[in-house]
Amino acid sequence: MTIRVAIVDDQELVRLGLRMVLQAADGIEVVGEASDGDEAVALVESCAPDVILMDVRMPRMNGVEATRQVVGHCPSVRVLVLTTFDVDEYAFDAIRAGAAGFLLKDVRGAELVDAVVAVARGDAVMSPRITRALVDAYAATPPARTAPAPVPVDDLTERERQGGG
Repeated sequence: MTIRVAIVDDQELVRLGLRMVLQAADGIEVVGEASDGDEAVALVESCAPDVILMDVRMPRMNGVEATRQVVGHCPSVRVLVLTTFDVDEYAFDAIRAGAAGFLLKDVRGAELVDAVVAVARGDAVMSPRITRALVDAYAATPPARTAPAPVPVDDLTERERQGGG
């Protein structure tokens, strides 16, 4: 099965480099490119990609909002956010918007190819630096709701023990 990939980045040279890396890999076909979030949303209709590599900071519509719209319109499309910005809030926002992964642009070519394959099969992929921030944030967040503690049987009345309430 060939993985159909679209590349969304406002820098043409970055798109060209990503295209070269991806096209050199077996089983990956680059089917479209866009330079902003608006074009990314349109790509879903015109190119039917399996995976979109999405930059965060772009003109007109940023990558987080574009991810939200793409995933909302076509949940089968997997978005892998690829950015130079090691900012926790970008990662959190992208994941909340439905991104399947978040990588920094310092990733090696082989790692990028592996990440594209992983998100195409339904896995999530995170940069190690972002993973640490996500784990820390999750651990610091109290549970939304906890179940009430069970009442010890000794504290129940005879009627309650028999199931009569």
